[in-house]
Amino acid sequence: MEGPYRPERQDASTSARIAVVCDGFLTYGGSERVVEAILRIHPHADLFALVDFLPPHARGWLNGRQVRTSFLQHVPFARRHLRKLVALWPLAIEQFDFEGYDLVISVQFAVAHGVLTKPYQPHVAYISSPMRYAWDLQDDHLRQDGLAFGMLGFTTRRMLHKLRMWDTLAGQRPDAIAANSRFVAERVRKYYSRKGVVIYPPVFIDRFTYSTEPRDFYLSLGRLVPHKRVDLIVEAFTRMTDLPLVVAGSGPMLKALRKRATANITFVDEVSMPEADRLMGKARAYLHAAVEDFGITPVEAQATGTPVIALGQGGLRETIVGAPATEPTGLFFDRQTPEAIVDAVRRFEACRGSYSGEACARNAERFSERRFASEFRKLVREATGLS
Repeated sequence: MEGPYRPERQDASTSARIAVVCDGFLTYGGSERVVEAILRIHPHADLFALVDFLPPHARGWLNGRQVRTSFLQHVPFARRHLRKLVALWPLAIEQFDFEGYDLVISVQFAVAHGVLTKPYQPHVAYISSPMRYAWDLQDDHLRQDGLAFGMLGFTTRRMLHKLRMWDTLAGQRPDAIAANSRFVAERVRKYYSRKGVVIYPPVFIDRFTYSTEPRDFYLSLGRLVPHKRVDLIVEAFTRMTDLPLVVAGSGPMLKALRKRATANITFVDEVSMPEADRLMGKARAYLHAAVEDFGITPVEAQATGTPVIALGQGGLRETIVGAPATEPTGLFFDRQTPEAIVDAVRRFEACRGSYSGEACARNAERFSERRFASEFRKLVREATGLS
């Protein structure tokens, strides 16, 4: 495993003014980790976001840094209903003033790439994903929200149509684009007609160690929201009562999942980062049933020596070495159904000895923060002359 990460000294003059702009801070997740890594490369950068609703216990990585927010920060119900204000996000992101900055870096999962910059200001965008609820997942989200039909549904579709038009134009604004996976780079090509350099997001693998503890259970870890499809994993294990499953995480689906669970399924709904790391290190395998643009948690699981059983779509195809490779780090199933998960788990049980914890940990090292910093510096240097 790599030693502690220490950012190199900036080659460019520290007098260069750099702005880092993001969609918003609601929790400490994948986008926040990208921002954290970029701020280590550019520690003097100023930070902008549509909103900053990070709770106190999740703000440590900011090191007291001030976040400059948009007018959405002051909308009374924005904290709980930010998504309902999506029609205002483009307007809000365009209101930031970057006068006097030598470089603008945007970290996008929605609209941050649409910032307005001067003709002489280089803008480098890190694209986590074109807005999936406006593009390829529009119909799925409308059905989940009960908006597939009716006047309100029509109004929502019209708003998303306008959002797509804006997003296509916004995709032309950055001078250089990085995509967080080949899967996302293809969607950047399709929706923005732009070529994005693939730079995988940083996984802070230095905090993990390969665990030799007994592997007692299967693990699902993350937010319990519909698109994560944890319901499929729970349903699969109600049909495999001989195998234990731990579901770690909280969210709106928790109550319904508890009702469906059988005695072999345990829920841990308040999970700290150290507890999550411990659970991953003790799991027989980590289960993931969602389509991910990249998927940081499956890489973290591998860093602890834990193989991953996952849906074989999206970015996970790039981060997991699927059986029957010489040194597999996981196993794929091809359909989002309980039956497919049952089949995959049974196949895994039949050949558990072919999965090496050391191979999993080595594979995770491909996605280290050190690698991210080197590749991101190179992109900025080639696009702007700064580093």
